[in-house]
Amino acid sequence: MSEGQWWFCLKHMRVEPDQGCPNKDRMGPYESEQEAAGALERAAARNKAWDEAEEDQD
Repeated sequence: MSEGQWWFCLKHMRVEPDQGCPNKDRMGPYESEQEAAGALERAAARNKAWDEAEEDQD
């Protein structure tokens, strides 16, 4: 396993190491390449949970 931080690039829709696109275009950092690869799925799940929590408050 490689050392360093990993990012998910929103511009290119791929995992990148520290040396990549500007951070403004990326999600992260993550401790592993696998964790970065799941960034969009985790964000979607969190957004869904927040939306459902807001609906419950209404």
